[in-house]
Amino acid sequence: MGRPASKSHPFLTKLRKLAASFPETAELETWGHPTFRVREKIFASFGDHDGRPTIGCKQSHADQAILVEDERFFVAPYVGKHGWIGMYIDEVEWPMVAELVETSYRMIAPKTLVKQLDAD
Repeated sequence: MGRPASKSHPFLTKLRKLAASFPETAELETWGHPTFRVREKIFASFGDHDGRPTIGCKQSHADQAILVEDERFFVAPYVGKHGWIGMYIDEVEWPMVAELVETSYRMIAPKTLVKQLDAD
């Protein structure tokens, strides 16, 4: 992720609302942009890549390989080797963004919190 995107961007507002729906989520500004964490581990970040708003999140390596074949997605700088993707959120439909962010949360959160999410 590059330069920080606007902290009042409408997609950031939507991401905040989505992240708040997951157990024990916290927002912390890191590297100049908002990151969303569960028990200190980042599961999503909001930023700017090539002058466009982006959200980054973790996926399986297999899903990452499939997603980055689509030009709306890219291997995230620095953490891409761990399965992280970036997505140009001005081109990706929000339901897909939400699904990918939730997948990332489920991959990073402790199993007890995933069970809590499933129970809600």
